[in-house]
Amino acid sequence: MGVASNGEPVLSGATLLTDLTWQEVESYLASRRSIVVPVGSTEQHGSAGTLGTDTLVAIGLCQDVSARTGVLVAPPIWTGDSSHHAAFPGTIWLRSSTLIALVTDVAASLASAGFTRQVWVNGHKGSNLPALTLALRELHEYRFRQALFAVADPLHLGRAEAQELKTEPEHHGGALELSQVMYLRPDNVRTDRLGHEQADLGALAGGWLTADLFGSSGFVDIPWNSVEERAFAATGAIGSSASASVELGQAYHDALVGRLAEFTQWFESWEGFAAAPPDRPVGSDGSTT
Repeated sequence: MGVASNGEPVLSGATLLTDLTWQEVESYLASRRSIVVPVGSTEQHGSAGTLGTDTLVAIGLCQDVSARTGVLVAPPIWTGDSSHHAAFPGTIWLRSSTLIALVTDVAASLASAGFTRQVWVNGHKGSNLPALTLALRELHEYRFRQALFAVADPLHLGRAEAQELKTEPEHHGGALELSQVMYLRPDNVRTDRLGHEQADLGALAGGWLTADLFGSSGFVDIPWNSVEERAFAATGAIGSSASASVELGQAYHDALVGRLAEFTQWFESWEGFAAAPPDRPVGSDGSTT
């Protein structure tokens, strides 16, 4: 992966919406209807990770999926639901309502143009999900019932791969996500600052929070604010990054790309929940047999 003059990572073979003319987009839409949308954040990622970590992950995933499948890549959304990191300088956060409005307008613009299969790839694990899900669900219900929207988040999409590859609990600023950036954009990880710092969320919250985003179930979601985070995670890192490596990042990234490419190709031809299953043909009266 190279780097363009504007600093964006560029992978040979990926097709970016912004690199096309409107006539070329129209030609694409004559035979295809899919687009992937990278969305992340601009927020602190501890002493070793740069502010662009989440968005760089989302861009890398989308561009590699594009290279495999030919799907178009929308411009990335660089800001997200990050107010809980606001006590660390450089973090740019959107209120949930603002992010919902932003996602709604971008998704509606794309759907109106003919992109009726949209895969939103969230690099900001978990935190953007409420806004993304609400915005896209309401669009599908009230404005674009013939368009289909999906949200792919490594927190869910890569759970099995993460559990197999990681050697320590994974949380914000941890080894898995920094390894992925080390593979995609090595200059965006301060490898001399990788460390073992890790917040003991379990002890802080009476055992009801987990220090491992890919760990066992049985926990609840207890939001914290930015002042609290600065108090319990002085460097900003909640997970240990000591085991981060390019090799770990490549293995994790490639596994995610494979899963996401498979889903994107299936999703493009899927007709939605209302379509009859293959073994139940639709009759002339609209009923299934």
